[in-house]
Amino acid sequence: MELTALIDRIKAHPDYAKVGMILCHVGVVRGTSRGGSPVSGLDLTVDRDALESILSEQKRRPGIIEILVEIQEGWLKVGDEVMFIVVAGDIRDRVIPVLEDTLNAIKERVTSKKEHFA
Repeated sequence: MELTALIDRIKAHPDYAKVGMILCHVGVVRGTSRGGSPVSGLDLTVDRDALESILSEQKRRPGIIEILVEIQEGWLKVGDEVMFIVVAGDIRDRVIPVLEDTLNAIKERVTSKKEHFA
């Protein structure tokens, strides 16, 4: 997974001249659970069909030029990068909510994780 490669793909998009903002999310495996327990890592699975559905839906929103997502599947240790989301669009008022909505939809409908405790 390479965040700069995703940004380069955005820059090569035929409608890149319409882009006024590129917003990125980098998810990382935390060393603790939400409840504060130490974590050694996690197993992550991805529903690729659900991901494509979400991206198709979000790309239709006004002002959005492109959305790219990479998710690392399998065993991940603390500090590993889990997910990159890159949203490109015309203005921040449109781009920021799309990144948030895309991230929330992915967390709810695409990824499933099992934390392993230290």
